[in-house]
Amino acid sequence: MNLIKNAMGFVIGAYYELTKATWLGKKEVVGTTIVVIIFVIIMSIFVSIVDLFLGTIVGIIL
Repeated sequence: MNLIKNAMGFVIGAYYELTKATWLGKKEVVGTTIVVIIFVIIMSIFVSIVDLFLGTIVGIIL
């Protein structure tokens, strides 16, 4: 019985904390998503260039 009480207390506490949270609006979510997508694209290009460069170096060495 104590396990069930603890589980219920956790669920109630988690729900209470979620009601206190402030959620982002649609404009902020869209803006943040665009920034993340641009960052991922830039990092993908960077990693591809580094991979190509290092692959060429290893090919020359071997």
